[in-house]
Amino acid sequence: MTMKLLSQHSGPADNNFMINGRSPGSVAEALRIQDELRPLVDLVGPGPTAPATAAGLDVAYAESGDRLAAAVTVLDATTLAVVDEAVSVGRPAFAYVPGLFAFRELPALLDALDRLTVRPDLLVCDGHGLAHPRRFGLACHLGVVTGLPSIGVGKTPLVGQWDEPGPRRGASTPLRDGGEVVGRVLRTRDGVKPVFVSVGHRMSLDNAVDRVLALTPRYRLPETTRTADRLCRAALAARPR
Repeated sequence: MTMKLLSQHSGPADNNFMINGRSPGSVAEALRIQDELRPLVDLVGPGPTAPATAAGLDVAYAESGDRLAAAVTVLDATTLAVVDEAVSVGRPAFAYVPGLFAFRELPALLDALDRLTVRPDLLVCDGHGLAHPRRFGLACHLGVVTGLPSIGVGKTPLVGQWDEPGPRRGASTPLRDGGEVVGRVLRTRDGVKPVFVSVGHRMSLDNAVDRVLALTPRYRLPETTRTADRLCRAALAARPR
């Protein structure tokens, strides 16, 4: 039996455009949706400090760019073992527009979330939350629509300036954009390139950093991201057309 995560969340009526799988029909409508949902983001949290489970969300694209696979893996937050997973294969739901990338992937990610049998305590997105030109990246959008605590972990920055953190694991520096702290540049392994952590929804930045460190015991990227990446790539390869 699937979880039907979204059916358990009662949000604003405008959230239904994603709950029902309908994408915006224009750039103007997408911008309006972002403007209406952005005030609903909880940037304070503090969020779960000892979640039982954490979910990774990632999307892989076919070389042609016209197909995608969205994967969600749910990990035991202590052992980091995968306890549930789901995938949705389909087509991008929106054109590629800078700042509106989430609209391409949200319907497939929400479909994958609804296929889960374990409700995760935390969503860890391969992307950004507040560290976004319009302060409403994928992690924020998913958090508001699902009501779940969420954070974004980006491999590269989307906005902002920062100083290089120290070389040891756990070192971090603020990510600033326009004088505002929008995230943290975090070293997850000694001497390895940092990642870019930002709040999505119902989390504090300090807690988000702590959770990312807990999910990265051996590699640069969180185990949530690594497992979801493998799953979506395998799903896409298994269904070439």
